[in-house]
Amino acid sequence: MAENPHQTPRSLYRFAVATSFCTILLLMAGALVTSNDAGDSVPDWPLAYGRVIPPLVGGIRYEYSHRVLAGIVAVMTLVLALWMTLAERRPFARRFGWTSVSLVLAQAALGGFRVLEGFPAISATAHAALAQVFFIGIVGLSLYLSPWWQSDLAPLEDSGSPRLRSLATWTTAVILVQLVLGAAFRHGAFGIIPHLVGAGVVTVMVVWTGVAAKRRFRQVRDLRRATILLHSFFGLQILLGGAAWWAVVAAADAVQPTFVYVSLTVAHVLGGALTLAASVIMTLTCVRLIRPSVPVAAKASVSGTTEKARA
Repeated sequence: MAENPHQTPRSLYRFAVATSFCTILLLMAGALVTSNDAGDSVPDWPLAYGRVIPPLVGGIRYEYSHRVLAGIVAVMTLVLALWMTLAERRPFARRFGWTSVSLVLAQAALGGFRVLEGFPAISATAHAALAQVFFIGIVGLSLYLSPWWQSDLAPLEDSGSPRLRSLATWTTAVILVQLVLGAAFRHGAFGIIPHLVGAGVVTVMVVWTGVAAKRRFRQVRDLRRATILLHSFFGLQILLGGAAWWAVVAAADAVQPTFVYVSLTVAHVLGGALTLAASVIMTLTCVRLIRPSVPVAAKASVSGTTEKARA
């Protein structure tokens, strides 16, 4: 079947998906740096001990691998933006491509600030938060470039309250805040209580959104799949959170981070990112399929115009 010339080339869409997967690897590499206490293993930036390739020993291995992956993701993001400038017809996609480049450059600058100026509780937390924002931006852009988004889809009406579009958006927002709270806890900005409170709020929002989607749009396959994806990752994240806390307590007296501690804490960070990505997919699916709400005043205006026309 010939490709629609007005749609995004499939090769561009696949490259965006590949960039998303590489960003997941970058998030894992960053989590490995934190879990192995390797954040201060390289004292200079952008070089490492004044070299392009430093001695790969101790914590330097984790920090340097993180930098290499960050460079790869930055190059892929730049290629993606240039490609979209040439091949993408929709202005929003082109603008968002260059916004992603700006985000990855800001992320690199934050990483350099963390190394050169310190303030790890603040700078490292901001670095982790911006990483999540960049990740969901790339995930959202990948969905926007997909053939599914550009296909003919019948719009749905949502008569429930609050509207599913709003619920999904707020769920994504509270998950993002929760990940920032988790990053702040990992980097020593404050204790675990705010993170636990955030987990409770996230649980309520995820369940509420899922129930609303199932009750109102049970027969809509795309929304059903998005709900399953969100609930699956969230359920796994709850289990990983309990396991990670057990690992933190068990390793409290250890001189060096244990393999179990590193594995479970990194898995918990990854699970949070994937839960956030699933919520973004759920939100954008709602945006694509469900009609936006019409203000009451606009409805009255349309109704009045219709009555005049009939008269």
